[in-house]
Amino acid sequence: MKRPEYSEELRKQVLQAADAGRSAAEIARSFGPSRRSLTRWRQWRRDRGTVATKPRSGRPPKIAPGQYAALRSQIAADPDATLHEHCTRWEQTHGTSISPPVLSRVLRRLGLSRHHRP
Repeated sequence: MKRPEYSEELRKQVLQAADAGRSAAEIARSFGPSRRSLTRWRQWRRDRGTVATKPRSGRPPKIAPGQYAALRSQIAADPDATLHEHCTRWEQTHGTSISPPVLSRVLRRLGLSRHHRP
C-alpha cells in the first residue's frame, strides 16, 4: 500500500502541534496523517534533524526532463525518422546512448507520436 505524500511544510506543522501538547489522535483528525506518520516524523527529526524525505534511489533517467524540449525539437525536425535513427542522432548530439524501447516510452510519456514510413 502506497503512503500518501505529505509536504515538508505540513510535516513541520504537525510536529509543532505535537510539540505544543496536542494528542496524536487530535493531530490525526485535524491534519490527516496517521499516528504512525507522526511517530516516523518525530524519529526523522530526532535522527536526521529534518523531516524532509530522503532522495529517491535509482538510476537517473537517460533523457532528463530538462532535455524534453530538445527531444521535441529533434522529433519535429524529422518526424519520418525511425526510432533507431532518432536514438543514433540523440547519441551524436547529447552523448547519451538510448535504446529504441526507452525512446518509445519517453515519447509516449510526452504524448508525442512519430509518423511511420509507408
